[in-house]
Amino acid sequence: MAKYRMVRTEFWKNPIVSEEMTPEDRYFYLYLLTNPQTTQIGIYRITKKQMAFDLGYSIESVHSLMKRFIEHHKLIRYNPETRELAIKNWGKDNLHKGGKPVMDCILSELKEVEDTSLISYVSETIQKPEIRGLYESFFSEVSNQDENDTYQDTECEEVDDTFMRHNTIRGQKEKEKEKEKEKQQQKAFNPNIENNPDREDQSQTHKTKDVKEIVEFWDNNGFGFSNVNAKQQLLAWLDDSCFLQPKDTILKAMTIACANNKRRLNYVIGILKNWENESLLTVGEIDSFCENQYSISKHKQSTESFPAGRDIPSGFELDLTAGEE
Repeated sequence: MAKYRMVRTEFWKNPIVSEEMTPEDRYFYLYLLTNPQTTQIGIYRITKKQMAFDLGYSIESVHSLMKRFIEHHKLIRYNPETRELAIKNWGKDNLHKGGKPVMDCILSELKEVEDTSLISYVSETIQKPEIRGLYESFFSEVSNQDENDTYQDTECEEVDDTFMRHNTIRGQKEKEKEKEKEKQQQKAFNPNIENNPDREDQSQTHKTKDVKEIVEFWDNNGFGFSNVNAKQQLLAWLDDSCFLQPKDTILKAMTIACANNKRRLNYVIGILKNWENESLLTVGEIDSFCENQYSISKHKQSTESFPAGRDIPSGFELDLTAGEE
């Protein structure tokens, strides 16, 4: 079933769009309103890596655009922990019609939202009472965030004292969860790791080596030495993927692309996405899966190679007494 998203012609007459937004801002805003991840409720999950891939931008460009839309235009909110994005004026522009099918769809999608404060944020611009009431049923208390209090993504900017007033208990818990996740990943790679003050420096050095190895493979194998944007999109998989061995996995995908003479970013990312969909998280799992697929394919080919014999001519009658006197 096809999905459609409505963009009214008044979009271009909006003073914010026509006077404050750059051409790049307008392109990004249209993408936020119409990309395949959008939902009926104006809240959806999307990663910055996916945005960069769809738009053909670098991760840094997406960071910059997100910051402008959160802090300057004040048109979206983004929770970096749940990867949920909310569009402020979605209700005003899209939620005009009710009815049971629409209400059922909205209800099912609202149940999937993890950060209920985003539901409150979108509900503020919904004009139809019955739809707004459905949104309001999903949050009991509206948080006392001021107009400028949005989710700060530490990947977008360096820590500054001017932002200390935004440090809430929720934010502290999120940081603790991220640190704990990093510890668990490090233990998985190195069970004998011990606490020491140089661990972060060692981790950064290791990451730098991974980046260098991937870039060198890219440059030395004909993927495009000057294609910096493609390199940045590929390197984003080091930080934003489910692989337990991201560097080795990326190199393996690039090796397969070379073997098939498909030295393109889209081909490599397609391979990585297929492995993610199959929940193949290590190179060992990938090798095992590939060997299994090869065995199945080889067996199928050998089975099909046996001749089935000649067809019996039409009109042939079997005579069991033929040759007997």
